[in-house]
Amino acid sequence: MTSEMVELLHSRLDDVAVNRDVRVVVLTGAGRGFCAGLDLGGYGTAPGYAWNGAVEKGLAVQKHIASLIPHLRSLPQPVIAAVNGPASGGGFALVLGSDIRIAATSARFNAAFIRIGLSACDIGTSWLLPRLVGAARAQELMLTGRLFDAAEALTMGLVTSVISESELLEVAYAKAEEVMLNTPLGVALTKEGMWSALEIPGLQAAIDMENRQQIMASFSDDARETRRARVEKRPPKYNG
Repeated sequence: MTSEMVELLHSRLDDVAVNRDVRVVVLTGAGRGFCAGLDLGGYGTAPGYAWNGAVEKGLAVQKHIASLIPHLRSLPQPVIAAVNGPASGGGFALVLGSDIRIAATSARFNAAFIRIGLSACDIGTSWLLPRLVGAARAQELMLTGRLFDAAEALTMGLVTSVISESELLEVAYAKAEEVMLNTPLGVALTKEGMWSALEIPGLQAAIDMENRQQIMASFSDDARETRRARVEKRPPKYNG
């Protein structure tokens, strides 16, 4: 991760968010790894206000990287992480911030921040990891910073499937096709609702939100098209 790479990713996510032709995002790495995290040779400077102090510059960089996770969450399209190799530090956080996670057998994961003298609580990891794998397991992974493989990630529920590297993208695209059988609005509301429910403190508040989502979705053109297509025994054609 460098400033240039993170800024380009932000830019692409902005483009995707307003593109109605994009129904699902598949996030993967170029080359033999998913993402090794921060470029220790030099991140560069965060765009925006030119801070002079070391603390101010460091905080600007930290905020620049960490803003990727809320950005992934805010997309109306679900994000499938196709983990094609090592995902460490910031790369691990990108996996956690995705909506569906699948891994190649070559995938390796760790909260690498603690291994370079920092806290393992970084880029949303302290919030996301316990919610995905449970607090006890998250504490062990974050306090040790140890590497764990795809098989262990599957066992703990971090990823939903492990396949060969040669088939990874094929499986990711097939999963995207499954998602696209559903209406764009239904998918967007489901993603939004699931993430929001993780922050809602009580069951009734979550149900209240769900009730409103369902009424909104039920009056959409695509919901009506789904019902027509079922009656006419044909695939629906969504315009959402």
